[in-house]
Amino acid sequence: MAEVVSVVALLAVLAFAVARPRGLPEAVAAVPAAVVVLLVGALDPADALDEVLRLAPVTGFLAAVLVLARLCDDEGLFHAAGVLLARAGRGGPTHLLRMVFVVAAAVTTVLSLDATVVLLTPVVLATAARLGVPSRPHVYACGHLSNSASLLLPVSNLTNLLAFTATGVSFLHFTGLMAVPWVLAVGVEYLVLRRFFAGDLLRPDEEPSSTAPPREVPVFVLVVLGLTLAGFLVASLLGVDPAWVAFGGAALLATRALRRGHTTAPALVGAAGLPFLAFVLALGVVVRAVVDNGLAEALAHVVPTGPSLPALLGAAAVAAVLANAVNNLPAILVLLPLAAAGGTPTVLAVLIGVNLGPNLTYVGSLATLLWRRVLHHHGTPTRLGEFTRLGLLTVPASLVLSVTGLWAVLALTG
Repeated sequence: MAEVVSVVALLAVLAFAVARPRGLPEAVAAVPAAVVVLLVGALDPADALDEVLRLAPVTGFLAAVLVLARLCDDEGLFHAAGVLLARAGRGGPTHLLRMVFVVAAAVTTVLSLDATVVLLTPVVLATAARLGVPSRPHVYACGHLSNSASLLLPVSNLTNLLAFTATGVSFLHFTGLMAVPWVLAVGVEYLVLRRFFAGDLLRPDEEPSSTAPPREVPVFVLVVLGLTLAGFLVASLLGVDPAWVAFGGAALLATRALRRGHTTAPALVGAAGLPFLAFVLALGVVVRAVVDNGLAEALAHVVPTGPSLPALLGAAAVAAVLANAVNNLPAILVLLPLAAAGGTPTVLAVLIGVNLGPNLTYVGSLATLLWRRVLHHHGTPTRLGEFTRLGLLTVPASLVLSVTGLWAVLALTG
């Protein structure tokens, strides 16, 4: 009974997260589901509390990054990105695509994948419309890079934060190990998207207006972001939780924005995404119940461990499949305890799987679901067939090359 209730609760939470009836937050289903698994005895309250405490620092960090991203938007960072893209777009759609890749990869890496989906994608849509070029290649670049470009830093993705904690390596060490996989994943995305949307990337018959928008650089924001990134490195060396650095960067921008009247205290609280944080914690409890009631034992027989290339490829493949079956956040929560038995190589291979795999289906990651909603909200609906075909071209190739790159880095560095 406990196993059945746990699985049904998880499926119900994921179905609600995909559909989001009436735009209700995911926590509306996740919190009651967590209560149910406790009431039926599927999970001991002490274990539930342990899971919440384990996830609390990660969710706190996520809240700080969400506030930081929103403040960057309020202070004009994404407007400046739109100006940069508009100037680049005067060289043609292909030049615009290259610049979208640069900007989307940078935003995903520094401000997390949510900023790319929620803040950058509308800017790219508006820029494409202003230049009179098809938007499909450029918005698909945002959607795919919100997942695949999130491999580099521990702060780029919630899944990274969880894996980073499990590995025990430093911030700089994590980044060094993932640099080659990140370059390979982004490179595959660019080559495939450029070929897939070749027709849309032809120069339009009518050239854009010769009037270029004025160049705008939010210097203060860029300085704060640079100091925040440097702070992550220093905090890692000193053994300080990076959440404190993120809070510091957000507090610095918030103080300035409040004094200038660019934001309000309620707006800052809203930017922290409290319902989403509650969803993450409740989902962790539900997943823990599923794991403790048989899933861990079943997956232990199919998740290979060890530093060999076949083992790493196998671990990444299992992670990618599971991410597309139950979403990448539950997948990483389920797989991390098993992957930890194989050490850092297996954990990072699983991370590659749950980050790159979601580009194959809509339900693979919350970022992909959110990206789809953003496009629908702006009158640019996606087509399932097109999304799937592009995923079939990018996911296997990027997965194999990125894991191979990770294996090579591990082999060379010992």
